[in-house]
Amino acid sequence: MASLIKLKKGLNIALEGVPQQNMASVKEDTSWTFVPDDFNGFTPKILVRADEPVAAGQPIVCDKLHPEIQIVSPVSGTLVAVNRGERRKVLSVVVKKDGKCTSTSLPAIDAQKASAEEVRKAMLERGVWPFLVQRPYCTIADPTILPRDIFVTLLDTAPLAPSFEMIVKGQEAALQAGITALSKLTSGKVYVGVAARTQLNLKDCEIYEFEGAHPAGNVGVQINHIKPINKGEKVWTATAQDVIVIGRVLAGNLDFSRVITIAGSEILSPAYAKVLPGSSIESIVAGKVKQAEYLQRYINGNVLTGENAGREGTLGAQAQTVTVIPDGSDNAELFGWATPGITRYSVSRSSLSAFLPKKLWTLDARLKGGRRALIASGDWEKVFPMDIYPEHLFKAALAFDIDKMEELGIYEVAPEDFALCEFVDASKTPVMQVIADALKRLKKEME
Repeated sequence: MASLIKLKKGLNIALEGVPQQNMASVKEDTSWTFVPDDFNGFTPKILVRADEPVAAGQPIVCDKLHPEIQIVSPVSGTLVAVNRGERRKVLSVVVKKDGKCTSTSLPAIDAQKASAEEVRKAMLERGVWPFLVQRPYCTIADPTILPRDIFVTLLDTAPLAPSFEMIVKGQEAALQAGITALSKLTSGKVYVGVAARTQLNLKDCEIYEFEGAHPAGNVGVQINHIKPINKGEKVWTATAQDVIVIGRVLAGNLDFSRVITIAGSEILSPAYAKVLPGSSIESIVAGKVKQAEYLQRYINGNVLTGENAGREGTLGAQAQTVTVIPDGSDNAELFGWATPGITRYSVSRSSLSAFLPKKLWTLDARLKGGRRALIASGDWEKVFPMDIYPEHLFKAALAFDIDKMEELGIYEVAPEDFALCEFVDASKTPVMQVIADALKRLKKEME
């Protein structure tokens, strides 16, 4: 029987545009785009020249520091562009599809019978290794080490995120194969976090149930409550969709597609869709967005941790949601925050809206206020369900006090764990960016 962990802290943001439990059709994109920044710590080296043909499953990019970590093309076609930015940084690689589905030969790997080295080699060669994230520092897992444990979250509690039932429907075998494969790569255990009362029968892992508001689905929160990370220890993490893709590809099926939600108050009929990451957001939302004279924001991911990609942007490699909400930058309000209206969302009881717990809200992307000195109000602690003092850790990260950061748990956290802290913060502090910068700088100092 799975252990149950109840979280008392957190916050569920009830937004308009909740997806219905049905699959929507999506216009097929004519090209596929790889964005290196989707994988933290990945330094790309291009393996294919422009205008060269590419087969599905063929490596097109590798990591300069670890050449064995490869990105393969999930489609066949022609590499038509390598877009670069400042200092020739690779921003994206574009493959134009040819519709022929030419692919490399991929023999099936039986995860149950394969050795750890066979699983490791197959994952590296087939381009699914980058889905494993290493903590501390939240970078691609180092294939040369043996992690203490591997944590898999089968629960996503972010606003408008897909449900586990819709993700895993028909993919039970691939999920189990992925779990079994991961169990070969650690000296410890594979810990799986699921929602409370989830009926799930998985082998080669230890299951924990989580009950509570967001961020209960964050793998960092689950690590903190199952088996925290100590200095010098390394663990790997993955999501349900990552594990399913790993299981499929090891079985010889070069299918990198994911089940995502197309959601938000600006979507006509919010629903689920099966989409290949790297597809354009334009192809995903075509015919699904409300016609409006005001500005709309197209988010690659959820409203808390996603990025403003624009309609011409690309679905991220591990994104689970395409969210469309009002941008709000073209709005102006008389008296602003001073109006105590019932239509204003609030996490405190300073507004009448706090007495409408079941209402779904249409929120836009405005900051609604200027950045100011940090106010120690205790709001962060109310939504941060980890055994860590978030404000103290943030201040240590801002000052880059390594000793203090270590004492306060910097090795356990990721920027996404602070998303709600940033949302409720009255000072409009860019909390996630500060934590991300501190982790990046700390990695350079410590390694």
